[in-house]
Amino acid sequence: MKVRIAALIAGTVGALGVLCFLTAFGTDYWLMASENCGRPTHPISDSSSSSSARASSNGEEILVKKTTLKVVRDLTETNFHHEGFFWRCWFQRNDSQDSIWNFLFTNQASHKFCIHGYLFPLPVAIGPVPHPSYDATAVFRGFWTAFIVLAITVSLVGGFFLVCAVPFGSAKLYRWGGVSLLTAGSLFTLVVSLFVVWKEVAADLHKYILLERSEDCQEMLVSVQYGWSFMFASSGIPLTLLSGLLFYLIGRHIQRNK
Repeated sequence: MKVRIAALIAGTVGALGVLCFLTAFGTDYWLMASENCGRPTHPISDSSSSSSARASSNGEEILVKKTTLKVVRDLTETNFHHEGFFWRCWFQRNDSQDSIWNFLFTNQASHKFCIHGYLFPLPVAIGPVPHPSYDATAVFRGFWTAFIVLAITVSLVGGFFLVCAVPFGSAKLYRWGGVSLLTAGSLFTLVVSLFVVWKEVAADLHKYILLERSEDCQEMLVSVQYGWSFMFASSGIPLTLLSGLLFYLIGRHIQRNK
């Protein structure tokens, strides 16, 4: 009877922990930022373009017009950025207040711009190579991406072991499930630690957030904070570790009393 109660408690705690991990993995709010630099628009008109002379093969001179991107700044609008494993998105709002509540689903703009996030900030495949916005700390993102996928996989495998262990009372499956949850919790601890080190120490977040516009927005204030997904992942770590430890001890107890 005591074993069943302990298994029920461990299962409830573990389910909440894995649910937190799945929420953190599936939502794109690990990093949230705001700035009012403006968005790059279409190339400026030819009247504002520069021209240069180039000799053709028959000796005639050809005028080559060069266009540049123009950054339009509207100080009444704030650009909000958020990103996670799958997507990196930004949207605009007429809101001068920088608050975490601006990132609630109900407060966001209906139209957002997004790019795939799971390979970011690896070198962007546009412009010169190597790209001037290449982030030397991309190795943190690479390990972060690998560990978060591995942690989700291990946590789901552990849940499968435990679902199979309950009806059969298998000590071995209880132990394997417990070890899997302990491993998933440890991997997510590593994921969160890598993210904190990348944000607080390694990355140039001003350049990272503005990316293509960093040269035009040197004096703009960029506000960066941890997001909802990061909080879910951090909350799931102690729950999953506790559940894994309980299931492992239950398996040991069943094995000793056989």
